[in-house]
Amino acid sequence: MTILTNKQTIGLPENYEELKKAAGRKSDWRERLDAVEELGQSKNTQTIDILVRLMNDDAVYKVQEAAYRQLKRLGLTDGLKAPTRKQGDLIKGTSKTLLRIKKSLPKDHTYNDFKEKLKNMRLDIYDTYEGEKGADFDKWLESTWESLNKK
Repeated sequence: MTILTNKQTIGLPENYEELKKAAGRKSDWRERLDAVEELGQSKNTQTIDILVRLMNDDAVYKVQEAAYRQLKRLGLTDGLKAPTRKQGDLIKGTSKTLLRIKKSLPKDHTYNDFKEKLKNMRLDIYDTYEGEKGADFDKWLESTWESLNKK
């Protein structure tokens, strides 16, 4: 679906292919956010399609919100609903994955051991929640790790 109705378009950015790859990189929300900012400078059906996809489907709210802002700046938000923050697991099965990682570690492992193993095994989960939780990421992850001790 494309929402570009205006025939006046600006050409694709010179680094469009790089931006397209960055926008699809699931394990780096910062790259996706940067890509959104650059893609938002071109009013072109291809860049707009990527912005709409990120606004609707990205797991990190900051990326969704930035894509919506860029579309709004381009005057293309008619009929589009602003993104809302997701509740529950941002990536399907996160709770089970975290429990599996915890159980794979020795009984006397530390929070830092758990954090490193998560980062090494599932960078997509680590990165998504880091982007979503921001400064509260470590507090959230440690709290989650502690609650897994009870399972």
